[in-house]
Amino acid sequence: MLVDRGRNPSANEVISQLVTNRELRGRVLTTLGLLLLIRLGIYIPLPGIDRQAFQSFIAQGGQLIGFLDIFTGGGISTLGIFALGILPFINASIIIQLLTAALPQLEDLQKNEGEAGRRKIAQITRYVALGWGLIQSLVFASILRPYSIESLSPLAFIVQTALALVAGSMIVMWLSEIITEKGIGQGASLVIFLNIVATLPKALSSTIEKAQTGDRNDVVGIIVLLMVFLITIVGIIFVQEGARRLPIVSAKRQIGTASILPNRQSYLPLKLNAGGVMPIIFASALIFLPLTIANFSKSPLLINAASLLSPSAANPWPYAIAFFALILGFAYFYASLTINPIDISANLKRGGVAIPGIRPGSATANYLSGVQNRLTLLGGLFLGSVAIIPSAVERATNVQTFQGLGATSLLILVGVAIDTAKQVQTYVISQRYEGLVRQ
Repeated sequence: MLVDRGRNPSANEVISQLVTNRELRGRVLTTLGLLLLIRLGIYIPLPGIDRQAFQSFIAQGGQLIGFLDIFTGGGISTLGIFALGILPFINASIIIQLLTAALPQLEDLQKNEGEAGRRKIAQITRYVALGWGLIQSLVFASILRPYSIESLSPLAFIVQTALALVAGSMIVMWLSEIITEKGIGQGASLVIFLNIVATLPKALSSTIEKAQTGDRNDVVGIIVLLMVFLITIVGIIFVQEGARRLPIVSAKRQIGTASILPNRQSYLPLKLNAGGVMPIIFASALIFLPLTIANFSKSPLLINAASLLSPSAANPWPYAIAFFALILGFAYFYASLTINPIDISANLKRGGVAIPGIRPGSATANYLSGVQNRLTLLGGLFLGSVAIIPSAVERATNVQTFQGLGATSLLILVGVAIDTAKQVQTYVISQRYEGLVRQ
């Protein structure tokens, strides 16, 4: 099949490669098989727990657990051995990412040690995931203790349940790393993608049932909500792919005594949404934390105070304002961790590259910092709007069947789908050049 090397592969070319290329087909089948295995593990039950009573706890006050349940595909509410899923590994990755910016030793490993340093950081992340998973398993087992139906002592029940949970989490982490190494896409992201997608059939069936049994207002509300979701998805795609391209030029360089390379102009891309979905995840965990602590304390005063920040409160404005402010703040915080204008400026100066009209060194760093701050403001405002508008529309239309499938879920779904599609396209493009070399 003749293809143009300068364009992205078409759908027909991708399908052709899937059919004819054994390696690509094997990677796709490996990915699908391991994701299916992870999904099946959610339905292997933890023993000795009254599941109906625990479901009532989640419905009445366990909002943080309900939020985390989205990222385990219902594993927490189902109480399977993979209940924690990939969460400990994701949390450990975030912790290591934060520590890398704070500890010079980890920063040196990441920047100066090459592949060996990255492997060491990955190993440290696994150990942190094990420790964090053990902590989460003990806390979750303690939460489950009142719902035990076995005659075990409290300590024996907690130890038994925690060991099963942390073992299941480590298995999921191991399988996700196999997907990253031998499959297609980033394993941890695909596991979360699968878990979110697994909640869609239930939401869709509930929505269809509501449309069939409800009145005209319900049908209109469902149509409006679906349109808002579609518009949100389109907006997410534009913002996820959006970037400010700063023109940069490299100086003329002489090779030998006669040859002079001309000025080369290219672009330095700065993403509009540098933090991705992380600001919403941080803000969601933080805003649910006071209510969860208050529920565990059983203090009526704390519960009444924390309920003001609940999305189901009678007055939604305190929750909306606090959530929006937290997202915007975390957007700036995470952008400062992922992009360092001083390092970028130093690298440009070292390579003989400059931004037209901007002096190298501190002036370039200040210019990049100003541009990034403006981009982060726009990206943070978008994230805050996306996080609040679907919930506001759900409340206005009184359609709660999609509850939980909010901005975080949509951002993850769109982002992972785009990244995986790009990886498949990159693999197909690499096959073009391998074919040319063989010819």
